[in-house]
Amino acid sequence: MAKKATARKPAAKKKPAAKKSAARKGKKLLTKADVMRKCKQLSNWGKWGPNDELGVLNYITPEDIANAAKLVQKGKVFRLGLNLDENGPQNGLFGGRWNPMHQMLATGTDAVQGIQDPIAGMRYADDAINLPTQAASQWDALSHVFTDDKMWNGYDATLVDVRGAHKNGIEKFADKMVGRGVLLDVARYKGKERLADGYEITIKDLEATAKKQGVEVRRGDFVIFNTGQMADCLDKGDWGGYGGGDAPGLGFETVDWIHEKQISGICSDTWGIEVRPNKSVPGLNQPWHWVTIPHIGIVHGEIWYLRELVEDCAEDGVYEFFLCAPPLVITRGTGSPINPQAIK
Repeated sequence: MAKKATARKPAAKKKPAAKKSAARKGKKLLTKADVMRKCKQLSNWGKWGPNDELGVLNYITPEDIANAAKLVQKGKVFRLGLNLDENGPQNGLFGGRWNPMHQMLATGTDAVQGIQDPIAGMRYADDAINLPTQAASQWDALSHVFTDDKMWNGYDATLVDVRGAHKNGIEKFADKMVGRGVLLDVARYKGKERLADGYEITIKDLEATAKKQGVEVRRGDFVIFNTGQMADCLDKGDWGGYGGGDAPGLGFETVDWIHEKQISGICSDTWGIEVRPNKSVPGLNQPWHWVTIPHIGIVHGEIWYLRELVEDCAEDGVYEFFLCAPPLVITRGTGSPINPQAIK
């Protein structure tokens, strides 16, 4: 079970990651022109036709799914979703997101007082939940991020309006998020319980981690990497600036690796997958996202709970598994809360 960060002190709000000497000395900060060049270079627009709304999920074949199912050897299931409750990581640093709010609509105390008897003719409990779709463990839809005025496959950003995403909605993934999962435990490879905030994971790190683990990243895989950041927050009982603050994560160069490997999903235990502070000029936020979602067409799995999976993979040396992680079928949604299941 995920260790709940209960009885925690209200965290002092950190400011959103600043561009401190965000880049290490001597390293050029990314500009918008740099990012736009990479978007053009790696764009998959039109690869699966002008009407596509799945992006690189198209790489997964029925044979891939059947082979992934054969990875189940122990019958051991790992939940990769956080509890949906008030103890989550949201702190208002980004987008005004809040933690899930759970409200009871009917209770056992109502029942024993007989309040329901004349109304419903039965005694029951009922409840509701209020949350942003990206409050906890979640998928981003391909309508979540725009590059200027365009989203995945060249669709206009204006197709996401007050009623939601009329193109690239999360409901398009309703029967797609299943296949071979691969864990890359970068923190363990680097000899750390937790990578430091601002640590930029490189292509070399990803390749060396896979080699050390004896696992091959293949076309159509869902790749999950562990930084140890979430486990550290849970152990401390304090999320701090997790939700939008500084974090270890993928460096901008990894967009080339993602494109070359033709993977179908990229996931992590952090809030936003890419390194924060970003190594970019002021005003250019989350540049890695600009390329990956709108142009490569890859879905992001963020805020994933990995503790038990990480421990089991280290114990048995098996870093591949069957992954089943369907979104809620939210019509025109730009994301969805999930509880992914890794099965070994």
